[in-house]
Amino acid sequence: MIALVAGTIALKEADRVVVRTASGLGYEVFVPTRALASLPHPGQPVELHTCHVVREDGQTLFGFTSAEERRVFQRLMTASGVGPRLALAMLSVLPSERIVRSIRNRDIAVLVSVPGVGKKTAERLVVELGDKTDDLVAESGERITTVSDTAAKALMGLGYTAAEADEAVRRVLAEDATLGASALIKRALTRLSRS
Repeated sequence: MIALVAGTIALKEADRVVVRTASGLGYEVFVPTRALASLPHPGQPVELHTCHVVREDGQTLFGFTSAEERRVFQRLMTASGVGPRLALAMLSVLPSERIVRSIRNRDIAVLVSVPGVGKKTAERLVVELGDKTDDLVAESGERITTVSDTAAKALMGLGYTAAEADEAVRRVLAEDATLGASALIKRALTRLSRS
């Protein structure tokens, strides 16, 4: 099992990178598109936590910027009907902490915001994984979680996707974690209107 790949970025594409190790081997690693922007440019050092998936038709390496993100990916694949590509698509749209929180809170609306995840798949994830996420990290802080949920749902009600709403709320809370829901929504809307 290949659990970690370290080296330099040889190539960076839309959904994958090639990591050249010190021994000269190049590993093609599929990564969530959310993580791609944070990875260094070609020629720079990188370390990815990986999950090696072996199937009848081939072997694929999936990479993540943290061990926790890899654990969420592996847990998602334990749900029936969820393969590595769908699990990767989920992590491309939503942060791993948000996925865990959505499963725990039975928040189907957030899960179906991921392309390829229909209502039945989202319900299956909630039923099959709802009690299997205790060891995974969800967003911390009960007050922040409640306020951020309220704000994100309000933004989704205005037509923004779950990913857009979550990102805007997360960035605003990073600047000021003491905001109430109303102020948070206003600041997030301002941020969204600028992007």
